[in-house]
Amino acid sequence: MTAPTGPLPGSPITLYEHARRLHEQHPDGPLPDEGEPYPDEERHRGQERPRRRRYGPPAGADVAEALDNHFRRADAHPSELAEAFRGLHVSFFPNEHVTAAALRADGERVRQTGRWLVQHSTDRDAATVGLALLASGTVEEDIPLIWTIGLLSERFGPLAADALQRRPRGDEALLWLGARVAGWGRVYVVEALCRLAASPDVQSWLLRHACNGEILNGYFTGKVATAAHLHEAITGTDVDDAVIDHTGRLLRVMTSCSGMGMHLENYLHAPVVLAAHAAHLARQAPSADRYVDAAVIADHLASTPPDEESSCTAVQRVALARQYRAVLVRPEWLDTVRADLEPGGRDAAWFTGGVARRLGLDVGIRPSVHGRPH
Repeated sequence: MTAPTGPLPGSPITLYEHARRLHEQHPDGPLPDEGEPYPDEERHRGQERPRRRRYGPPAGADVAEALDNHFRRADAHPSELAEAFRGLHVSFFPNEHVTAAALRADGERVRQTGRWLVQHSTDRDAATVGLALLASGTVEEDIPLIWTIGLLSERFGPLAADALQRRPRGDEALLWLGARVAGWGRVYVVEALCRLAASPDVQSWLLRHACNGEILNGYFTGKVATAAHLHEAITGTDVDDAVIDHTGRLLRVMTSCSGMGMHLENYLHAPVVLAAHAAHLARQAPSADRYVDAAVIADHLASTPPDEESSCTAVQRVALARQYRAVLVRPEWLDTVRADLEPGGRDAAWFTGGVARRLGLDVGIRPSVHGRPH
């Protein structure tokens, strides 16, 4: 008996094919909306995940049982699992019970089953289990398959990152995916890259590209700064603009990520990194992004009093805020930000009415009471 090689006629396209088509249209960056909605959206719309009974089996145990039953049958085809996980709690994070079921079975059969489910499933739960099966192995040839489904990164990012980091040349594979995911998917991939930061290529990427400005960056900025040894890189003898600009983004995110990740107050090397960043900034050409990042950092230093756990003392904070402000009041820097901010725009109102006002920066935009320029 031969297993089917794709969805039945009239059924939705597979999750894999959905990701592949979108990737063809957007080969060098994240998929729009991380690939959502998925082809099986109607099936899952409004569907609540099954509630666990207080004394019921642990999460993943029922999925593992379904896999065990499948692998016990030597003649069972992967297609028989296509609907086996309906109504079960399928976690999209690594799960010890699912991994254990994979390790109990023949490795090559597990791999072929995982590949089939990833490539041919029209339901996200089955595709997720397939990726979990692949994550239990280390075969390098599976990387392109993991890449493609991993582009649907909010759902498949955690398992894709886990699967790639354990493979030969996993650092290179994660760097490829890291350049093509956003949102939660970026969190999972960057965190995996932080665990591989001993690789020079990974460290270089973390120092220049990890933060893309999204609010979810707050979950990993502290990990990036620590794993990539930011305090050594930014104080080195040959620091390029990409490192300096990315340091500004890291520091800016760390000023407002309480409850998500490491806050600037708790970053051990903050005094050294802030001083070095401000010094480099003074030698850079002005740009609006550099201006806003530096102003947000300076505003935080000037307006947030230190507590007993702060890495910067009150005296250091005053000196650093002044160091940043000395750059921000330069005529050429003010002219640059004035030219870039859209009068009456939301960003202009937020910046001029808050950060710039508190720092006494005359950015030259005077929004009216209606939010439009006079």
